[in-house]
Amino acid sequence: MNKNQIVMIHGTDFIQMTIELLDAIRLDELIGGRNKRIALKPNILHADTAENGAVTHPELVEGVLLYLQKHHFSNVCVMEGAWAGARTSQAVETSGIADVCRKYGVPFIDLQKDSSYICDACGMQLKLCSEVSKTDFMINLPVLKGHCQTHITCAMKNAKGVIPNSEKRRYHTLGLHKPIAHLNTVLPPQLVLVDNICGDLNFEEGGNPVVMNRIFACSDPVLCDAYVCECIGYSVDDVPYIRIAEQLGVGNADVSQAEFILLNEPSETPPNLHASGRIRNLEKYTDARDACSACCGSLVYALDRLESKGTTRRKQEKICVGQGWKNHSGKIGIGNCTKNCQKHLPGCPPKARDIVHFLTENWK
Repeated sequence: MNKNQIVMIHGTDFIQMTIELLDAIRLDELIGGRNKRIALKPNILHADTAENGAVTHPELVEGVLLYLQKHHFSNVCVMEGAWAGARTSQAVETSGIADVCRKYGVPFIDLQKDSSYICDACGMQLKLCSEVSKTDFMINLPVLKGHCQTHITCAMKNAKGVIPNSEKRRYHTLGLHKPIAHLNTVLPPQLVLVDNICGDLNFEEGGNPVVMNRIFACSDPVLCDAYVCECIGYSVDDVPYIRIAEQLGVGNADVSQAEFILLNEPSETPPNLHASGRIRNLEKYTDARDACSACCGSLVYALDRLESKGTTRRKQEKICVGQGWKNHSGKIGIGNCTKNCQKHLPGCPPKARDIVHFLTENWK
């Protein structure tokens, strides 16, 4: 897998999707020696289940462990430190990831109970949990979701789980963006496997999940987070830690240079969650007919951005989306299936950022 690649798979069998994705990118070759110590780093910030859009699906962890087992990697652990104010031990049990670890005999390391060390991170003195120094390869399993302070949270911010609670509090006094960027200069080599199944709309604690039913992988965390900005409807410059990390040499934020590899196409997969009142409010602006989760999700993210700007007020014209529009004409449509509409934005699915621009110009 090259640094500029983003490899994506859609579906609802999350364990099998994970295995197929890791097979496609040949993760065993990326890791190298079978004796290397591999750490899975999910996002388990507090006691919750993945369906609410805040924590990593246990199925992704299980899929990774099955893949590693098949390829004879035995020095494997799962590690995480919940955010300050929550207990990791409770959070991992509630998430279901503790059950997965027990099922496969893989140790779970509670980083809230770990010692720490100080390292120089490109000129910043930062504390890391000691287990990080023992890790040869990290599999970063963030949830793609919004964040109330940094707009988005995914690959690079998920690394905050490998620092002590006292350091997490200090990051907030430092403004979050600079320490997050510098932290990512001292992490071990990693694969980012993004849980883009149903991340929250714009709040890291969950509660407004947007169903996308997809997982994607990349080896450049900067490119990953730059792409996430487009998925949710932000500019890279809206999230300062991305540019800072790019300047520090962590990766490349130019999504236009990325190579996207789709292992399959999104299909009509009805959401498996009860939409929150907030999501239902946004969906009232759409006329969805046999729409896949990926297209609906991108449109919901875009509508949330527009609503925050007051753009959705008094809009009467509904936005067409879904496969049911393939042979029908509407006024304004989103996605390839609405090409017969008077105005339509192509894409399968289009990115939320493109939808925002399109609707700003064309939605009356």
